[in-house]
Order: sequence, then C-alpha cells, then structure tokens
Amino acid sequence: MSGHSKWANIKIKKGKTDALRGSVFTKIGRELAIAVKQGGADPANNSRLRDVIAKAKQNNMPNDNIQRSIKKASGELDSVNYEDITYEGYAAGGVAVIVEALTDNKNRTAGDVRHLFDKYGGSLGQNGCVAFMFNKKGIIIADKGEYSEDDMLMLALEAGAEDLVTDEEVYEIYTQPNELGDVADKLREAGVNVLSQNLDMISDVQIDPQGHLESVKKLIDKLEENDDVQNVYHNAVLPPEEEEE
Repeated sequence: MSGHSKWANIKIKKGKTDALRGSVFTKIGRELAIAVKQGGADPANNSRLRDVIAKAKQNNMPNDNIQRSIKKASGELDSVNYEDITYEGYAAGGVAVIVEALTDNKNRTAGDVRHLFDKYGGSLGQNGCVAFMFNKKGIIIADKGEYSEDDMLMLALEAGAEDLVTDEEVYEIYTQPNELGDVADKLREAGVNVLSQNLDMISDVQIDPQGHLESVKKLIDKLEENDDVQNVYHNAVLPPEEEEE
C-alpha cells in the first residue's frame, strides 16, 4: 500500500478539529443526516450510519448530539435536507484534489469551492477528471500493543481486511469501504485497541508540488475550513510535519 502515514494525517487532523470543535460537530451532524436518509435510522441495518457514529465518537461528539441528528434526519424533529456533492480539480503544480461536500445550497457551495481553487492557483474540473487516480478504502488505525506484525496481519485478514501497513507507532489496516465497520468491530472483539476508523481516498500517483507547496497547503486548509466541505483528498507529497490530507 503506497502513500504516507495515515496515522500522521489523522493526528494532524485531530489537532485541527480539537480547535474547531463546533464546526466539526456540524459537519458530522450533516453526515449523520445523509446516512439516515439513505439507509434508515437503525445502525444495525445501516453500515454508513454505523461508520459515521463511530467517527462522531472518535471526535468526542456527545451522544445527545448524535441522537438529535439521527432524529432530525428520520423526521422526528425539524430537519434540513442536504445533498452529497463531489468536486474534482487540480491544485497548483498539478496536484489532484477531490472535495466531498454536504450542502443545502449547491450554488453557494460550488461558488465557494471554485473561488478557492482559483484563488490558490488551481482549477476546478469536470467530475471524473481526477477520480480515476484514487481508490476508496477503509482505514483502521490499531494500537500495536503486544501484537507482532504477523499476529496483527492474521487477525486483520481473519476479520476481513485486505492489507496491513506497519507504522512506527501503530498498525494501519486497510479494508473495502463497505466492510470498514464490520472489520473494526471484529478487531475490537478480538481485543485490539482500535484508535480510529475512517474512509479515505488513496492515490497511487503521488505529486511533488515543489515550488507550489504553500499554495497547495493553503487551498487544502481553506477547503477544509468551509462549513459545507466534509472531506478533502489529494495526492500531494507534503513534508511529514505539515501533512494535511
């Protein structure tokens, strides 16, 4: 499995989200709403909802907030309808970028996203212009504990995972997107300390932005700060201490 440490990325993101807690809860609330609309309010029968609930708990979202969002989406409370929208384009230096948004106003969100691409030297393209470079995967970060790499690999494969990468601090376990929750649950049942579980878009084509590094970083930061944007994926090679994906 190619690419940089996903654990490093997650830790950096967590540092950001801790400082922007209210905004993070708002974004997760939208994800919960979409998950309920698509598959119902019972997480036992809705794998996407189960994954979003796990994400909410990872970010210390209070259970009351989680249940309120689910009730709103299921019609028990007044709710707002959000739409899933994906934007694709290139940042400066030819870096491929995918932006996933949930919005109640497509024109507003499209205008905001296009403005940011233009402002920081990129260009928004048509759907499909960069998606072919990426594969969606589930990523589970597991504490090494007392497990050897061989032992963890065996546990992961038995749970339904596809691959395992050993980081300096943790094991990174890769799954098919729709099996993320089930694999994470099985690992927990086996006694593994699961630190996080997330969906990610991973590219085998890595781009070094070279002289465009600051522009790429600013574009990613500003996109992630937008209230309508849920996830930003890219294939830039960024310095480890600054990695933003």
